Amino acid sequence: MEIEHIPGYLAGANSDPLMVVMAVILVVAILIGGVLYFKLHAVPEHIAHGKNHTQIQLIAILTILALFTHNNIFWVAALVLAVVELPDFLAPLKSIAKSLEIIAKAKDSTEKQACPEQPSAEQVSNKESN
Repeated sequence: MEIEHIPGYLAGANSDPLMVVMAVILVVAILIGGVLYFKLHAVPEHIAHGKNHTQIQLIAILTILALFTHNNIFWVAALVLAVVELPDFLAPLKSIAKSLEIIAKAKDSTEKQACPEQPSAEQVSNKESN
């Protein structure tokens, strides 16, 4: 057969247009797949940034672990941490401590007003030594 009689979609003597098209499609598909993969792994971080989450560093570490180890449990844990708001246990304890401090100061000031001339331990020891 002569070259002039070969159909256009088959490889010619010098080039293979179908292979070139498939190579371009493969490279584009790999790039798009990689971008989607990295975007998917960053979803918990984006959620945490949007909510201004307090545990953002832990979420970032879990997503990186999931990316490099391919253990999905890390990604699921990061997603759960990003979505669920953890209760603030420290604020009530600080409030209790502040209230107790105010009560203690008030009690000290009332005791000083009730007994203004109460000698200190040093004054008592000085009087006993004289």
